[in-house]
Amino acid sequence: MKIAITGGTGFVGRNIARALIADGHSVVLVARGHDHTDPTIHNLSGATFVPIGLDDIDKLARAFAGCEAVVHCAGINREIGGVTYRRVHVDGTRNVVEAAHRAGVAKIALISFLRARPACRSGYHESKWAAEEIIRNSGLDYTVFKCGVIYGKGDHMLDHLSHAFYTFPVFAFVGFRDKPIRPTAVEDVARVVIASLVDGALSNQTVAVLGPEEMTLRQAVRRVAHTVGKRPFMFPMPLWFHYILGRLIEHIMKTPMVSVAQVRMLSEGLAEPSPKCATLPTELAPKIAFSADQIGKGLPAPGPFRLRDLRCCCSREAAPHHPHLHRAFFEMP
Repeated sequence: MKIAITGGTGFVGRNIARALIADGHSVVLVARGHDHTDPTIHNLSGATFVPIGLDDIDKLARAFAGCEAVVHCAGINREIGGVTYRRVHVDGTRNVVEAAHRAGVAKIALISFLRARPACRSGYHESKWAAEEIIRNSGLDYTVFKCGVIYGKGDHMLDHLSHAFYTFPVFAFVGFRDKPIRPTAVEDVARVVIASLVDGALSNQTVAVLGPEEMTLRQAVRRVAHTVGKRPFMFPMPLWFHYILGRLIEHIMKTPMVSVAQVRMLSEGLAEPSPKCATLPTELAPKIAFSADQIGKGLPAPGPFRLRDLRCCCSREAAPHHPHLHRAFFEMP
């Protein structure tokens, strides 16, 4: 099969691409190309890189030509200037669907957020829900994947936690009431997505994608710290503190350690979908545990944050746009 992936150079997109190519398929990576975390993805054998955004339907249709399916991964978790949630999640998704129709694409899969929902007073959540609705009403065979915490090599969860532990002697948890999460290995996400594209699984369904183990955020952070070999002093801080911190970090870091949208996500917990939706069948459910070995495989080279991580050290135009290049403290759609 030939499959297009929007946000194809981002963390989730490139992992899906590599898994597809390993299974003998070809891919078209649609992305503006601002994520340089893994520059080798641009020259991956079996992949074609198309450096475009989501604003031009004609260009998207040409990129999708000859493809049997599209995996829509592109998204942001902070707004910068004209790069807004509506422009990327809503208008961008509408453009992707129109381009898919023009190109004769039969299947579309959306990587969405576990708790995306309407009327919740969060631009991120509401725009991701609007994207889901566009996909569900597209007239195409679809699968919507509602994902929570996604981790793995090249993500921003393990990357930023590791660098934070090397940089700061303290770590502040979000809020005083600990919330549950279910981390999902990116390999499991890729496997489930491929099953929907290649095997026809989960046709016309919205499904939650959750890791096999439920734990608290504090337990997850401590597990990463132990694997890194650091023991920072950890303590809770109120939500208002993290909202202020998130807004500040959004302005000073290229890829924020934590964004305002993610503070909201973490304050709600990431262990069940909202609204309720289908669960994955046993044979497709994620199986990779959030173990020390799995964490270790995803860790970056040890070291603290550096000046190059600050936005003042790059042009505004080079700010992250696609993913799930938009990631920060935890990798989320």
